[in-house]
Amino acid sequence: MAAAESNLDKPKSDAESPKLSELLDSGWKALDEVDSTNEPTGSHPIQVKIKRAILQLEEASRMATQLDLFSRNEELEEIATADLKYLLLPALLGALTMKQVNLAQRLEQVRKARVYFWDFLKRSQDYDIMKFELPKPAGEPSDEAADEAAEELSSRPPTTNTSDLIAMAVRRQAKIERYKQKKETEAKLSEIKAAVDSGQAEDEIVRDFYLLNVRRWVSIAVEEIESIDQEIEILKRMEGLKKNAAQPSRAPHHRPPMKPFILTKDAVQARVFGAGYPSLPTMTVDDWYEQHRKQGILPDQGIPRSAADLDSEEREKEEKERQIENDDEEALQKARDWDNWKDTHRRGYGNRKNMG
Repeated sequence: MAAAESNLDKPKSDAESPKLSELLDSGWKALDEVDSTNEPTGSHPIQVKIKRAILQLEEASRMATQLDLFSRNEELEEIATADLKYLLLPALLGALTMKQVNLAQRLEQVRKARVYFWDFLKRSQDYDIMKFELPKPAGEPSDEAADEAAEELSSRPPTTNTSDLIAMAVRRQAKIERYKQKKETEAKLSEIKAAVDSGQAEDEIVRDFYLLNVRRWVSIAVEEIESIDQEIEILKRMEGLKKNAAQPSRAPHHRPPMKPFILTKDAVQARVFGAGYPSLPTMTVDDWYEQHRKQGILPDQGIPRSAADLDSEEREKEEKERQIENDDEEALQKARDWDNWKDTHRRGYGNRKNMG
């Protein structure tokens, strides 16, 4: 371990450049610049800077892993002061990953950032750097039954009971405590940062500086994971909606034509009286008209008669009038008999359908 520590900043060959400490310092500085700049995070220059810093910190993480700087079997006091700052590598990677802007890969990015933050918190807890509750690892619980149960609970109307109120109060108190610790840590860091940057600070002050940075990032990482979990749920819902919208709509189902209902009691009655009420049409109006026209049995109501028929009726009427005017005895007798018959027989006599 001591040999590794003495060679951290010394390349083994000319090809090993830059050094581990330079990679960390460069990535850390890039994150501070992104946080303090007034330029939009989604702008091309900022995104290029973020990508470059991520590559530098990833290379630094690989180098730190190869050097085996940290072990679960050792205590915090056993870590060299120069190595403490490398505890921040996963936290810095998580913060830079969250600042990437790519909507198509956003879900993958936030999941990757969560892994970085969780690894940092797990190592901080292993070294007992500060007291905090470690969030659950990504994907836990992973069984579908638990996911369905959580979705069902989220769809239920909100209810308030004593246990819910207590849990909300506990979470609120934990956030308040983390906020206070973060502010106290930042105040202490601002006091000793200038001395550490000058390179003239004692080893104890440098050690406190890096431990304070680790504690500050513990508070940040816990809040980031809470935010990431909420964003993951939103992104998963959006992804599901997009998939449903992309699915082609089903073609409308054409039902076969319905058969006519027979309202009669049995089939024999149906053959006698028809299909029931209302009767089903067997031909169109045009077909009926054409059939009756060919048979010559169309009613003459409303149909204008020919000129020959009108002339025949006129001539017959004129002949009757002429006979009456000439005192034709036969015509006069027929007229008197008709008048007498109407006097003794009421209208409709002989029409047995009217039962007169």
